[in-house]
Amino acid sequence: MTDNVRSVFSLSPVILVLAFLLDLAIGDPRWLPHPVRIIGRAITRAENLLRKREGRSLGIRERGKGILLVIIIVGAAFCAAWFAVHFLLSMNTSWFLLLASYLLLVYLTATAIAARELINSASLVIESVRDKDIGSAKKSLSMIVGRDTENLSEKGTLRAAIETLSENLSDGVVAPIFYLAVGGLPLALTYKAINTLDSMVGYKTDKYKNFGWAAARLDDIANYIPARITGILIAVSSGIASRSLSAVHYSLKTMFRDGGKHTSPNAGIPEAAMAGALGVRLGGPSTYGGIVVDKPYIGTDTAVDYLTASEKTITVVKITSLLGTGIAAVVLYARSLV
Repeated sequence: MTDNVRSVFSLSPVILVLAFLLDLAIGDPRWLPHPVRIIGRAITRAENLLRKREGRSLGIRERGKGILLVIIIVGAAFCAAWFAVHFLLSMNTSWFLLLASYLLLVYLTATAIAARELINSASLVIESVRDKDIGSAKKSLSMIVGRDTENLSEKGTLRAAIETLSENLSDGVVAPIFYLAVGGLPLALTYKAINTLDSMVGYKTDKYKNFGWAAARLDDIANYIPARITGILIAVSSGIASRSLSAVHYSLKTMFRDGGKHTSPNAGIPEAAMAGALGVRLGGPSTYGGIVVDKPYIGTDTAVDYLTASEKTITVVKITSLLGTGIAAVVLYARSLV
């Protein structure tokens, strides 16, 4: 592998740390171009094109179109990211261009991380509950979960917030940082394309159960290792937050006991780790589009206050994000010495 190719798939630990700090500072403002929004529009257009004149397609034909969608979107995301990084790294003919290229690299890297958006969106739910405005809490929750929120109790609302914080901590923070450390920005943005595909077409509804099959399966594969890293980081972070080794013990115990109960092979891991750390019970029956879906319970309810538990979840998410970034930066620095 040439040095030029290696540099495209490598990331400076300084850029990673700056990108993480930039994400914490500004999040994902709508007025700035964002790769995920571009990917989302590309998925919509490609889906419309592939589904045009499909009529009553057989399941196997729909699955084939879904596979083609994944190849197009993931391939385009990888190629675009590789070209962008290669182009920016070649902009070294002057100090101005060099500085501009590194600033753009920091921004593009920051777009792969969603720590601020995750924390802010869940905080809106928690703050509304704290203010006894359950209506606003449910409205804010409906923006970040797929389930019906109208009939949720205060406890159910907070439980859903803890679940989405736990699951999206893996998808939105730890997994992107993991892929940034493994393969730089091209691999991280490829992961974001996979994750966006799953969030848009990876459903088990009549419309998407065949068409979205490939997207869902690829997302399961891409998140397998990051989800388990997230579970371990949650356990460590809960110990730091509570200054107690018992939190680490119960977090890991619950993760190994209940992590496989979820219908997703990955989502249950961080959820179980968080449930054990906080002493709460997650999961259970949920309503989607008016249809009740029975889900197994994860964790054990120890009669803790769920508002306090949800606030602790925010703390654990922050510590986990910092730990993940710090570990990835150390790995990147060690790789640069080889």
